[in-house]
Amino acid sequence: MKIVGVTACPAGIAHTYMAQEAIEKECKSRGYDVKIETQGSMGIENELEQDEIDEADAVILAIAINVDGEERFEEKQDQGKVLTVEPSDVLKDITSVIDQLEKM
Repeated sequence: MKIVGVTACPAGIAHTYMAQEAIEKECKSRGYDVKIETQGSMGIENELEQDEIDEADAVILAIAINVDGEERFEEKQDQGKVLTVEPSDVLKDITSVIDQLEKM
């Protein structure tokens, strides 16, 4: 399974990067390819290319704010392949979040 996503929180510091790390760790432990873009205090890092989004089986948006480039995910949204959650949900129970993503 190939998963891409974006993490972002209002302060753009701790939760953004902690959520990225949790998603990457859980996905890798399940043997998935994963790439997570962060939109934090340092700006956009690890930016997703459109072809990476198009090739993904699922998208996770762990965001608590509006993010730049959200329109990139519209086709996946129309396909029912986008899960939007709060970064805090990822930190509380990443296993359940990725379980939800698998069912999409």
